[in-house]
Amino acid sequence: MSVQFIGMIGHRLASETLAPAGPVFDKAFIVESAQAHEQAGFDRVLVGYWSDQPDGFLVTALAGQATSNIKFLLAHRPGFVAPTLAARKLATLDHLLDGRLAVHVISGGSDAEQRKDGDSLDHDQRYARTDEFLDVVRRVWTETQPFDHQGTFYQAQNAFSAIKPVQQPHLPVYFGGSSPAALQVAGKHADVFALWGESLEQTRETIEKVRAEAARHGREVQFSVSFRPIIAATEDAAWAKADQILSTARQRLEQAGPVIANKPQSVGAQRLLETVAKGDRVDERLWTGIAGLVGGGHNSTALVGTPEQVADAFLAYYDLGVTTFLIRGFDPIADARDYGRELLPLTRARIAARQG
Repeated sequence: MSVQFIGMIGHRLASETLAPAGPVFDKAFIVESAQAHEQAGFDRVLVGYWSDQPDGFLVTALAGQATSNIKFLLAHRPGFVAPTLAARKLATLDHLLDGRLAVHVISGGSDAEQRKDGDSLDHDQRYARTDEFLDVVRRVWTETQPFDHQGTFYQAQNAFSAIKPVQQPHLPVYFGGSSPAALQVAGKHADVFALWGESLEQTRETIEKVRAEAARHGREVQFSVSFRPIIAATEDAAWAKADQILSTARQRLEQAGPVIANKPQSVGAQRLLETVAKGDRVDERLWTGIAGLVGGGHNSTALVGTPEQVADAFLAYYDLGVTTFLIRGFDPIADARDYGRELLPLTRARIAARQG
């Protein structure tokens, strides 16, 4: 199977090494970032979800109108929009984008983050709600007659949508989460299961668990892994670049104050800390410096080396069954362009040769 590359666009310039710059909804930056990823040859870009940041639907709409080919992956948290309405909003956006939309369903790994939007359910309840949410959304997307739904979290009478997704039978559903509750939902609903950048051993273990859950439903799932590639002309230069990124990120974090939890709540973050515990360098190329600094709080592990070395590292994950790589740098637009010049073409060529 061919490889897919997903980038990430934000609503303004910011990263672990760059303090936020520009207006909080920076239209020029959104457009430039989306176009840079399209020109670099990315297949898709992720638009994230935060409880205190601009609405991802509108970020995606703006980026979509500024591009023509690149696809989008919109993060969405169930619980704040009724599934009947969410299904119509997503279908409408898919029409606006001419069939270029997928949805990344995030149940929420932090109680504190969920409380900001008024959600009081606990971890396992959130995943149970996601299961029901996706049941209803899928019915709205696919059923040709009105239907009733009486569930634990949602109720609807004569639910129906005149607008269906451009993509049939429905939008691609990406899903993430490392807990047992999350894996059960993934096996039932995910078209693509998304992992953070863990070691090869941890990745193999998760893939096996998700495949087993999917088999219970007679389904097959594809897999995506997230990394923050750090590339340079030589291996020494790449590791020096990683050291500088860590130094700058540490300074910025110290200036910003204690903004991360010492004990991350999500199982995914705890698993990243297990990777951190293996050392700064795991499986030769996997660097855990930023992951350790931010407490495993998000996709923060990097693959470090020359473009050829990082492409070979991708190949090792591909051999485990990973067909999608979600990659973003610490200088968002400049790094996306760098990846497009060498890393993406090299990886695609090596995987094509492997298939051949």
